[in-house]
Amino acid sequence: MITTLVFREGRHHAHNPALELLPALRTEPGVMLWVDLSEPTPEETAAVLERAFAVHPVVIEDCTTDSPLPKIDAFDDYLHLVVHAVDYSKTDKFTTTDLDLILGKNFLVTFHRQPLRIVQQVLERHGRSGHAVQPVRGPDRIAHTLLDQLVEAYKPALEELRADLESIEEAVLGEAEPHELFPQVTALRKDLATLRQIVRPQRAVAAELAQGKPGFIRPVILPYLRDLAEDFARIESQASVWGDQLILTFRLYLKRSTHETNEGIKMLTGLTALTMPPILVGSWFGMNFRAMPELAPAWAYPVAAVGTFGFTAALFFYLRRKRWL
Repeated sequence: MITTLVFREGRHHAHNPALELLPALRTEPGVMLWVDLSEPTPEETAAVLERAFAVHPVVIEDCTTDSPLPKIDAFDDYLHLVVHAVDYSKTDKFTTTDLDLILGKNFLVTFHRQPLRIVQQVLERHGRSGHAVQPVRGPDRIAHTLLDQLVEAYKPALEELRADLESIEEAVLGEAEPHELFPQVTALRKDLATLRQIVRPQRAVAAELAQGKPGFIRPVILPYLRDLAEDFARIESQASVWGDQLILTFRLYLKRSTHETNEGIKMLTGLTALTMPPILVGSWFGMNFRAMPELAPAWAYPVAAVGTFGFTAALFFYLRRKRWL
């Protein structure tokens, strides 16, 4: 689907003119174009990119195929940017959609093979007519708005990841079992690593844009692009901090589990020690020898019983003092 907005002197002037008029509109003074291709057919792609804007074949190939990394290429008449719009859900995790921006002096072409809500929102905002609508000063302003909305789209994912981290921390302080906690930690660590992999190259693209591209990006837009690069850096830093916090939390859980295991072993050792006096006395008096003088006197049994209980009680209080029981 092709959506075209025509601006005259910064104001919305026309909506979806005939594609044959685009080359002529590009040359009119005071006219700016924004053409959005959403899920375009090959015929629509050829009509806009090849015939209307004479885009280089390499750029067309980049638009119609998945790009593993964001990038920026400069040509004589335009800049070509590839960025990744992100979507996050509990089931599908991180999914990205390529958003190609072809930025010229008085035109912007956006290309995406999947519908993007951020693009649709900006189209609706700038497609309204009337004097109350803020004038659009240049295609670089629209491009920045799209990139800014792309950064805003990371907020739901960050909130989900923060909630997952807090849930794991609560489980560590609770009675979580290792077989329940370990898969959660592994999944969250993988999500944080994926987020960093998505954001890091886009931060580099934003930083390169913020250095200025004379003829395509006006100096007044550069502070906004620097702020955009800082937002990407902030997201990457947050993901890194959460990754470290997750590892620290899991190490705390392992230490607590080890401590609890050691306490259990100490208690079992103490209980085993308490059985030693009865075992020793019983083993001695239970030997089947015919000549055992200590069995003959009448006081032998009371002495053995008192000794057994006495040594057991003394050992019990000693272990309690040492906090083994």
